[in-house]
Amino acid sequence: MTGFQGMKQFDIPEFYRSNLVTRIKRARTAADRMKKDLAPTTLDFGSVKILLARHFGFCYGVENAIEISYRALEENPGKRIFLLSQMIHNQVVNQDLQDRGMKFIMDTEGNQFVPWDELKPEDIVIVPAFGTTLEIEEILREKGIEVARYNTTCPFVEKVWKRSNKLAADGHTIVIHGKRNHEETRATFSHASENGHSLVVKDLAEAKILGEWIKGDLSRSKFDEQFGANTSAGFDPDEHFKRIGVVNQTTMLATETQEISDYLRTITVEAQGEDSFADTRDTLCYATTDNQNATLSILEEKADVAIVIGGYNSSNTSHIVELCEERQPTFFVNSADEIQNLDSINHFDWRNKENVSTENWWPKKESPTVIITSGASCPDALVEQVIFKLTSLLDNVKETKLVIEELGLDL
Repeated sequence: MTGFQGMKQFDIPEFYRSNLVTRIKRARTAADRMKKDLAPTTLDFGSVKILLARHFGFCYGVENAIEISYRALEENPGKRIFLLSQMIHNQVVNQDLQDRGMKFIMDTEGNQFVPWDELKPEDIVIVPAFGTTLEIEEILREKGIEVARYNTTCPFVEKVWKRSNKLAADGHTIVIHGKRNHEETRATFSHASENGHSLVVKDLAEAKILGEWIKGDLSRSKFDEQFGANTSAGFDPDEHFKRIGVVNQTTMLATETQEISDYLRTITVEAQGEDSFADTRDTLCYATTDNQNATLSILEEKADVAIVIGGYNSSNTSHIVELCEERQPTFFVNSADEIQNLDSINHFDWRNKENVSTENWWPKKESPTVIITSGASCPDALVEQVIFKLTSLLDNVKETKLVIEELGLDL
């Protein structure tokens, strides 16, 4: 798979690749460098037709983080190596790194496993792809630990920070569309608050509550109740909504970010004038945009069921699930092991944050059509395993070699 804008090949373990899926993705990329063709790839196995999304799986930031993490292992034999938190939101990648000796300092919500006092200057600490807060960076520097050496922060996350800094320098308050407990949002909040003021809104409904304050229709007590814990130090809502700009956690739904931005623009301009709202467009990364657009394209096809593969705490994956659920029954799984058989499947209810099991999930027809896609932190190997798990449960399945030949791709 190519890296950002096709300029870099990453050195990641081959067991994350797939002889089938990775080859298909490479062939599609070679034939469509400008990404104009969003149509899915059809794998016709006879007793099941699989629609594989045009874009899915490892992105630039994820591959960059994985490459750096495995290089840290190679370059530091005998040393203690720590991850600030999960490298990415995928259980297979994180477990393999732990199996090789890496330890997590905290969980995804910032709860500490390893006290800061236990770290020593000679320890290696890897900053995950989500980035980290300025406060944590300072703690590490005070410990004598080199932060930059194995910093895997995604460049698209850093782009959001730079945008936030510019907005703050121009006197704007930063409204961050994100999940407030997500590592990336915590990091962006920290960086955005360094030179200005910021607050976090989780969705359009919460943005509309903020809009009530800007219009003068919300009491201070209600504002503090809703947003007080999610505003920067010294935030004064009477002063800090005269100019605003919107940025986002890079894995949020692009459509919702746009709705929030459009809504707040209208409210702010009415209250404060034309120069009060910064035209930030959106700060989604290319992979999130590509994956969401590919999902919207594949949903134009008629399908009986969708399977979305990814870590259960993956924000970008849950948004793909959300899109798919609007069209057909959709099952969010983290591996092929969740597919018990054609009668039973274990999957994740992302709304209620719980594992569930569904019976009679497989379509009752001779040759159903199944959508398969994944989040940006899901290895191609897991997607292949899901495909082959399904075909192993069915009769009269075409040989994979014949299916590949029928694709007409130069694999």
